[in-house]
Amino acid sequence: MDAFFASVEQRDNPDLRGKPIAVGGMKRGVVAAASYEARQYGVRSAMPSVIAKRKCPDLIFVKHRFEVYREVSKQVRAIFFQYTDLVEPLSLDEAYLDVTENKKDIESAILIARQIRKKIYDTTQLTASAGVSINKFLAKVASDINKPNGMKVILPDEAEAFLEQLDIAKFFGIGKVTAKKMRLMGINTGADLKKRTEIELVQRFGKAGRFYYNIVRGVDNRKVNPNRIRKSIGAERTFNNDLTSLHEMEERLEKITRNLFKTIKKLDNYGRTVTVKIKFANFEVITRSKTYSKDITSEEELVAAMKALLKDNMESDVRVRLLGISVSNLQREKDDDGLPRQLEFDFDY
Repeated sequence: MDAFFASVEQRDNPDLRGKPIAVGGMKRGVVAAASYEARQYGVRSAMPSVIAKRKCPDLIFVKHRFEVYREVSKQVRAIFFQYTDLVEPLSLDEAYLDVTENKKDIESAILIARQIRKKIYDTTQLTASAGVSINKFLAKVASDINKPNGMKVILPDEAEAFLEQLDIAKFFGIGKVTAKKMRLMGINTGADLKKRTEIELVQRFGKAGRFYYNIVRGVDNRKVNPNRIRKSIGAERTFNNDLTSLHEMEERLEKITRNLFKTIKKLDNYGRTVTVKIKFANFEVITRSKTYSKDITSEEELVAAMKALLKDNMESDVRVRLLGISVSNLQREKDDDGLPRQLEFDFDY
């Protein structure tokens, strides 16, 4: 989907159409999604609101409505299932589809993508972009090429040439930090990456090096998995004012933890690993985890685990702008509805 959260808000509020908006990011938060009008100024998701406002003084912040986004996501997913049961959600607004064999016996994946995009617009009045190719990696890269409201097809005999000219930062799976390391090595394009041996890449990047070696050659044998693993359930929030005392941090994070446990209990999906996330006033982020021998099945156990992690890793004279907690090593692999679940708190309690 194209700028999904922001596009939903513009659809439902005509006064926001054609204007630069950011979903989330209230006061000292971060941007959850930015409209294309805002992206022209360099506003991006996960950007602190203060930086986003600096880049775009006319930026309008809109409170998120996750319940609405989930309902639209269900509508879109229902359209996918009209064509295939091999649907692997990546998030509320994105999924892989394997249409090699499809319910409508259409031989052209390109035609299927066109039909799906039209049905999405007719049903939701929102636009979607598609990537069509021979494997997941190529399809994912292709899906970002002609956004918004576009489609990119990479045919089998075009794959290697396409990847050779592609900027290294546009390779799905290569983030900003890895791209920076690669540029220092003289790797700026797929062609540069292709010159490196598998052994060299594994030595430099570990197991991911083997993945890089294969994808630049258009090799990706991963299947579309309709039972995508849910790795964790978590929640976090940014505070309007920095927290400076351990007591205050424990108090705020306890409220987040208790809310999180309600969701875990509702999903009946408990886990054994607890992770606390701390973002300081200078935007430095640390995470600390502990794995227990059994699932944490009570609210008080989760609160105690949170407090222990926070106390053991908090120094004096620090200022904290964000706290979060997540639970992983879950009993079950996904929610009953198969959709990702996102919890976020924008305002002080």
